[in-house]
Amino acid sequence: MPDSFWITIGFLGQLLFTSRFLVQWIASERKRESVVPHAFWWFSLAGGSTLLIYALWRKDPVFILGQGMGLFIYVRNLMLLSNTAKRDAA
Repeated sequence: MPDSFWITIGFLGQLLFTSRFLVQWIASERKRESVVPHAFWWFSLAGGSTLLIYALWRKDPVFILGQGMGLFIYVRNLMLLSNTAKRDAA
């Protein structure tokens, strides 16, 4: 695939990853306290996954390790949120 395709993937991943901060900031401003909404973790997962794919294409071990480790944290937080929702519904 052409480099321009992969650079577009990289920018898309960065846009998704940056969007999580906007979501968190807007949610916090609305509540007038610091909050981390579920969407923060979904944008983290989407952006981190996309950036990991880009890093694999670049063959950048530092970038691969950084994004790969983050994915475990994002998935774990989504699992914890799901468990909390199930517990609260019971």
